[in-house]
Amino acid sequence: MSWQKVQLAEVADIERKGVDPSIIEPGTKYLGLEHIESGGKIIGCQNVQNGELASTKFQFGPHHVLYGKLRPYLGKIALPDFEGICSTDILPVKPGPSLDRKFLAYFLRQPKMVDYASSRSTGANLPRLSPKALGTFEIPLPPLDDQKRIAAILDQADELRRLRQVAIAKLNTLSHAIFHELFVKEASEAWPEVQIGDLVENARTGPFGSQLLHSEFVEEGIAVLGIDNVVSNDFVWAKPRFITPEKYEQLKRYTVRPGDVLITIMGTCGRCAIVPHDIPVAINTKHICCLTPKNKMIRPEFLKSAFLMHPTVLKQLGIEAKGAVMPGLNMGIIKSLKVPLPPIVAQAKFAKRLKAIQNALTAEDRARNKNEILFSSLQQRAFREEL
Repeated sequence: MSWQKVQLAEVADIERKGVDPSIIEPGTKYLGLEHIESGGKIIGCQNVQNGELASTKFQFGPHHVLYGKLRPYLGKIALPDFEGICSTDILPVKPGPSLDRKFLAYFLRQPKMVDYASSRSTGANLPRLSPKALGTFEIPLPPLDDQKRIAAILDQADELRRLRQVAIAKLNTLSHAIFHELFVKEASEAWPEVQIGDLVENARTGPFGSQLLHSEFVEEGIAVLGIDNVVSNDFVWAKPRFITPEKYEQLKRYTVRPGDVLITIMGTCGRCAIVPHDIPVAINTKHICCLTPKNKMIRPEFLKSAFLMHPTVLKQLGIEAKGAVMPGLNMGIIKSLKVPLPPIVAQAKFAKRLKAIQNALTAEDRARNKNEILFSSLQQRAFREEL
């Protein structure tokens, strides 16, 4: 027998109990859209201080589904386990007795429902979904026991995704811990401080001005690397840009090579990546400084990590912590930076450990993709009445 379908407003209340900021008690938990990730994970909250909030907010509790109505394509649909107040760009939805809260959240988070919500929103620059439009969404209504069973199955699949993400996050922090252990905590006073300019065979930026015009890019040919290939601090293939072999002959001096270290010097400055060993012929743009390390003195893995993590280098750049955005950077600044230089054997040991971490990350990423496919399949089957 097919499930009954009803409009959301028939089985849930979209509550907008406005709270005047003047009566909000200090210490009350506040959630804004910035505290909810796409997919619904709550990433902290704000404890309200006296006079901190200037506009009306909504009340919510652990019986609500919080629905982000601003930019609904982000899918910010959360299940809080505490009471508090939230931005009026978040709609607290209270399911009635015939509707399970988790079942509702999983249904609304489906990609097709997120797309549907986006199609019903209004406003070009800041699209919003109205409470009235949300109330008209058609919701399946199987028996409550079936709703709870389906939500429990999706909970288990979702937990597998979460655990995989935690494992990947821990692996991503491990390289910093190893670098700190080997080259900061156990640093030797005997290690000389050497300028990066003395540790590289070549340092160059890409072609400037009329040397390479945007109109000269073609559909295929010699790859041109930009900020988007480096911005994640790992080399990735991003937006394809190519020049003809004939144009490349004019720009050969900007060729990047396996093991080169790329540093962004325009846009998002200070991001860093190593050119992979299997890269085809390519050049870099003027937005990137390309360093070719002297292999007998410095490994590219150490150079990249020192630039991003070493407190001595960060201090010279005026940065208090790794990951901060650098206000300005050029090739001269990079070459003048001094780095405590450990023996090449120690650097090789570090590179070997990084390789093991990368292999583990690759395996975890494959497993994460499988978990995503499993969750997506279960989600689709659940709301096609196949679970």
